[in-house]
Amino acid sequence: MNLFFNRKNLISYTVDTAFDNNLSISVQNGEVVVSAPWYLSKKQIQTVVSEKTNWILEKLKEYDERKKLGYENIILFGKSYITKITFKHIQTPEVTLNSNSIDILLPTSYKNKNINNVMEFICNKLYVEVANQELEAILEKARLTLKLAPENIEIKYMKNILATCENGQNITINPELFKYKREIIEYIVIHEFCHLKYKTHSKSFYTMLKKYVPNYETLSNEIHGAQY
Repeated sequence: MNLFFNRKNLISYTVDTAFDNNLSISVQNGEVVVSAPWYLSKKQIQTVVSEKTNWILEKLKEYDERKKLGYENIILFGKSYITKITFKHIQTPEVTLNSNSIDILLPTSYKNKNINNVMEFICNKLYVEVANQELEAILEKARLTLKLAPENIEIKYMKNILATCENGQNITINPELFKYKREIIEYIVIHEFCHLKYKTHSKSFYTMLKKYVPNYETLSNEIHGAQY
């Protein structure tokens, strides 16, 4: 680890040796990483870090703000993904889901916007996108299993509600349901399908639910503070 200190700030950074002539600085999960050609001296690298002090501090501040609001991690299918934000000369945001991280490319114009508002927008769009891609297969599985089908399915954000069945006909799914592992997602969908036959949480409703999801009580205990 290397340290750079000026009158106001202390910046720690690590150096990765590059075998080309490019030097780059990045902030990865709150850590400053310098990729530098092998022939550059520590003093030369420190000079570059010094010149980029304001940019580095800005990136570290953005990371801290995201961390305070929980945006350093995005939960998807019960798994935590680290977000990696990069600004680039593009027109619209781009999101790439990797095995352990989510790469977010933002237009350079977004640097002037509130990063917390931007991340909230990105997260909302991501969950809707995943819901659109994954929900149909889960619904089809429930249809074949229960031999029931709603008149209409809607994906919509709802406060403190993961899913609902209205009038025993229409099912609405909160895209934030896809924060949970697949077993819970499938349980919630079957729960709502049972409401197509029984509108209330009657004894008959739970008898039916237990038939298709024997461990529903265990799964229900893993969901906190949300209704369905």
